[in-house]
Amino acid sequence: MVEAGLWGAVGASSLLIGAVFGVALRIPGKAIGLILGFGAGTLISALSFELTQEAFDVGGADAVALGLAAGALAYYAGDRMIERTGATDRMSSMGEQSGGSARALLLGAVLDGVPESAVIGITLLEGGTVGVAVLAAVFLSNLPESISSSTGMKRAGRSTGHVITVWSTVVLVSAISAGLGFALCDGASGNVIGLIQAFAGGAVLTMLVDTMIPEAYKHAGKAVGLVTVLGFALAYLLSTLE
Repeated sequence: MVEAGLWGAVGASSLLIGAVFGVALRIPGKAIGLILGFGAGTLISALSFELTQEAFDVGGADAVALGLAAGALAYYAGDRMIERTGATDRMSSMGEQSGGSARALLLGAVLDGVPESAVIGITLLEGGTVGVAVLAAVFLSNLPESISSSTGMKRAGRSTGHVITVWSTVVLVSAISAGLGFALCDGASGNVIGLIQAFAGGAVLTMLVDTMIPEAYKHAGKAVGLVTVLGFALAYLLSTLE
């Protein structure tokens, strides 16, 4: 569990790195959109070739179907509740977060990051080592997410200390989530493991379509499709090296 938590912290550490970039540099909106699209592609690939396939192998089609549906519904419900408190534009780089409370923005960031980190912990059960493709996908996708959101938070008037504190908290929660992802699946039956894997996959995929990809397209337009495929291909190539 401790090892899983440490790997979860590694995957989430890019959130803090991105936050520093977001508050220290003036990154053009189009560049942020392209980076977001690339990160989305890496996650889609990891979910397809690593998580969902593994869920099917150990749990079967029923576990995958139920898990994906439950994960998607859970994220959707959580996202709707958080949006009502003012975190609708939490991934925007344009400063729309000014109307959202600090608590809402923090909860939104945690909601986006927890499923991804849980996936890292789950991959340790497959062969005793962390899934390189999944870890790389989470790391790469977290970076543009926090760059975009931190840039927007800064433009909305949040202090640098506040921005860094928010993402440091998310990194900590992500590490705990990775540890719990491992602990919940350790010793469980194949159906349960497959269900939890698919649940995490459904939540992450819903997050990508609801928040990350629309934000990328808004800033970079149709070119997002090209970099998304590039990210997808890179993550796939990483998965073949395992």
